[in-house]
Amino acid sequence: MKDINIEQFIATSDFKLKNVSTKIALEADEDKLEDELKKLSKKLGEWQDVLYAHSKYAVLICLQGMDTAGKDSLIREVFNQFNTRGVVVHSFKVPTNLELRHDFLWRHYIALPARGKFGIFNRTHYENVLVTRVHPEYVLGENLPNVNSLEDIDENFWDSRFEQIRNFEDHLSKNGTIIFKFFLNISKEEQRQRLLRRLNRSDKNWKFSPGDLKERQLWDDYMDCYEEAIQRTSTPNAPWYVIPSDNKDAARYIVAKVLWEELSKYTDVQEPELEAKILENLEDYKKQLQHPDA
Repeated sequence: MKDINIEQFIATSDFKLKNVSTKIALEADEDKLEDELKKLSKKLGEWQDVLYAHSKYAVLICLQGMDTAGKDSLIREVFNQFNTRGVVVHSFKVPTNLELRHDFLWRHYIALPARGKFGIFNRTHYENVLVTRVHPEYVLGENLPNVNSLEDIDENFWDSRFEQIRNFEDHLSKNGTIIFKFFLNISKEEQRQRLLRRLNRSDKNWKFSPGDLKERQLWDDYMDCYEEAIQRTSTPNAPWYVIPSDNKDAARYIVAKVLWEELSKYTDVQEPELEAKILENLEDYKKQLQHPDA
């Protein structure tokens, strides 16, 4: 199996979508990729147990991608070795009336993982510079001061929103949250094939929405917005990883490899030591519990 350098997937400020492929040759068949993913998933699950006991860091994983990019199945396969107490998934939909009565980051703040846990955002705060940028009329529903018409949603508005997102992530990072951001990069042709599979398989019909076709017509607009969002918000403390995702098995393996290699660098994450007094009396505690009526 081909070895990969995870740094090749990190986006920089000069990132261009046209320069990255949606495919990658890992020289491994499906069975091999699944086997390697299981190994990494097991390691990540064990590391999470230690993280839970250590309780000084949280891990936030942000997944973005066009419809059919494979976010749901990636979550299912990469994190299936985790203790359920240690990972919480939030799937962000259209903002509710309550959420619209707060700033655009509020619903993400309240969903953040506690120290010792993994939090997974399936779609994220970046929807506020992606969907709303392609459809700026949605911003009017936020009832913001000084935004009364589409003309008010200008470049200064988006500059400010990007700055708020960078500040949000910088604040989280400085307070113990390890941030990963993954863009699952699929081709327009691959999306077409996946949408067709949803229509051709009765057990997948429920996943299809006619709205997917309307958004597909705006593909180029979305790619422009993704490119700029990634350029302007990929930072050392919260980097974007652009994952070739036409092959779902390869994408899952790469994401798991990125997580394992980066989290392994946190060598201070260790199980806490028992207090000296408890340690001194371990044998006594064992003896007490050897009695059936203990």
